[in-house]
Amino acid sequence: MKAIWMSLAIASLSVATVSCSSQADKGASQAQTQGQKPAIAVDVAIASLDNLQTQTEYTGTTAPIREVSVKSRIEGRLLELNVDVGDRVESGQAIAQLDDAVLSATVLQAEAEVAAREAEVSQASAAVGNARAQVERARLEYQQAQADANRFAQLAKEGAVSPQTAENAITQARTAEQSLRSAQQQVSLQQQTVGATSQRVLAQEAIRLREIERQSYTTIASPISGVVLERVSETGNLLFAGNDVVKLGDFSQIKVNVLISELDIAKVRLNQSVDVKFDTFPNQKFTGTVRRISPVADPVARLIPVEIVVPNRDNKLGSGQLARVQFSSGQQRQIVVAETALEVAGRPSAPSANLSAGTKTGGAGKSMGGQGKPKTATVFVITGDQESPKAVAKQVTIGDRRDGKVAILSGLQEGDRIVVRSGGKLQDGDAVKLSVLSQSSK
Repeated sequence: MKAIWMSLAIASLSVATVSCSSQADKGASQAQTQGQKPAIAVDVAIASLDNLQTQTEYTGTTAPIREVSVKSRIEGRLLELNVDVGDRVESGQAIAQLDDAVLSATVLQAEAEVAAREAEVSQASAAVGNARAQVERARLEYQQAQADANRFAQLAKEGAVSPQTAENAITQARTAEQSLRSAQQQVSLQQQTVGATSQRVLAQEAIRLREIERQSYTTIASPISGVVLERVSETGNLLFAGNDVVKLGDFSQIKVNVLISELDIAKVRLNQSVDVKFDTFPNQKFTGTVRRISPVADPVARLIPVEIVVPNRDNKLGSGQLARVQFSSGQQRQIVVAETALEVAGRPSAPSANLSAGTKTGGAGKSMGGQGKPKTATVFVITGDQESPKAVAKQVTIGDRRDGKVAILSGLQEGDRIVVRSGGKLQDGDAVKLSVLSQSSK
């Protein structure tokens, strides 16, 4: 019986010990849970480079860098027009054909005239040859007559012949000399005739080439590489010299004309880079260049035309599209965060709270307070991995504010994850929970 009581006592003691141990573990677990701070929900944004200076947007309409009216250079009926609006053409490409029947006949006539003049030259050249042969005969006759005259003069001195015979021989020699001179003059005249007819051949050849050139005008070719903007004439129309056939546009570049107030024109300079956006390509930004600033302003509106040229390498841009132009400010881009990031750690003192309204900027763009020192503030940066992020407090130097944003002069880097809103008061090292509105790093 005593043994039974001893067994019951030992069992009761074991139950009591286990119960006390369980209660002790539960109390320790509750104490540990009460000592941990729950994660605070936060909205996170990415620090990025931006420019706080406001930029005025101007609108304009696109146009090709140049427009060319292709005109008929001669009179004729339009037989073919091989292009339509929107077609792309290359420089030298045949785009239209005029009737060339009349000009073909004119070319044949000019070629016949050239042949006739060349025949005249051949005849004159033959006459020169005949005249030169006559000169040779006259020279031989003169030489013979001169020799006879000398011989009869000697015989007359010797008394072998009468003086009358000697005088007749001298007269015949003088006559032969005159015939030689006449033959020589005839050669000179024939040579002049050859020169004159040769000049007529050259003149007629020039006429032939002119008519061939005029005939080539019946094929109308594109003077530039571009796009057909308008068909001015149609097949079958009778065209005169100077009539338009088509209009072409060169779209290797496009130009945009915008009107700028005379108060802002001082900010614009030649060859300045500008940002251009088109509603046709909303997610793409183009870079243009200021090519011309008009010296004449509208006397009523006081607006000055400015021409901007935009490269069009892919031929994406056309004519008549709306262009939105912003002139580059030239201000250096800075790290910019939402102004609410400063409020998470507590709003800074009053002198720096409205920098955009009255704070002056000194040095290298640093925001200066009443003491001439750059103002500082605290922001929370997210660190750690995706499973257990933490908020770490960082001291930063702040600059200008505008439109709910603040420039960070130092203390942050591009790409840092910054707390912009918090579900509770944050302290350095607090565990946080990123909301669905948070931006993710790229």
